[in-house]
Amino acid sequence: MSIAEEIKTSFRKGTMLTKLIYINLAVFVSVKLVQVAFFLFSTGQPGAFFLIDWLAVPASIEGLISRPWTVFTYMFLHEGFLHILFNILWLYWFGRIFLEYLDENKLLGVYLLGGLAGAALYIFAFNVFPAFAQVLPVSRALGASAAVLAVVISISVYVPNYTINLVFIGPVRLKYIAAFMIVLDLISIAGSNAGGHIAHLGGALFGWLFIRQYRKGKDLTRGINILFFKISSWLKPGKKLKVEYRKPQNDFEYNRQKAKRQQKIDDILDKISKSGYESLSKEEKEILFRVSNKS
Repeated sequence: MSIAEEIKTSFRKGTMLTKLIYINLAVFVSVKLVQVAFFLFSTGQPGAFFLIDWLAVPASIEGLISRPWTVFTYMFLHEGFLHILFNILWLYWFGRIFLEYLDENKLLGVYLLGGLAGAALYIFAFNVFPAFAQVLPVSRALGASAAVLAVVISISVYVPNYTINLVFIGPVRLKYIAAFMIVLDLISIAGSNAGGHIAHLGGALFGWLFIRQYRKGKDLTRGINILFFKISSWLKPGKKLKVEYRKPQNDFEYNRQKAKRQQKIDDILDKISKSGYESLSKEEKEILFRVSNKS
């Protein structure tokens, strides 16, 4: 088996944590390769690399309107090696703890919604506070830090007394790590990376809010998980699913069968969002498997 096939298999069979790490790495490597090509074929004149501007989230409303997708793409985008290294390490360490207590769908939801919350607070702050007026037109944010911090804070609030061993320090409870990270971001706002630290706080705020609502029986990630799985099912070819049904005799029969299949898929996705993938029956897993067109 080639390296590419091994990576593909590892991604397909891995947990949501594995997939998030792979996606971040893939985006980083892809952007760097395009950047190298851009450099080699340029005239040697310095200038901004267009792809970063195209994927990073801008602080200005005008920029956001022209590039609305950036509220999602920015949370998978990194410029420096150390930047992505530390984000992946934090995601790996706390993502594993997260999956000990909560399921993969909630991990995905917290990551995505935490990233969106980080972007929202960043954009809001830069458009409201006078301190950012001069840099507003050119400011942009990128990196998984807000999304990762949402994971860190959520699990730290959920199991605050969970203890991990830190090098040179020893055993430390998660609640103290979470408190340290929040205080560090707060006092760093007046520094050179104000936008990044504000985005971190947005992610942290969502992580706290998610657990607060989850303990009341409300899953804030339910909606985005249903949307994610529906989009995934739409993007996958449905040939394997179709062969199980006889060819419709007319348009009425075709539409009836199509609606019945879609309802079944919607019920399965709703069950995943409420109780996790492991709650599915063997038949439901097989249906989802065929819809996803995975071998």
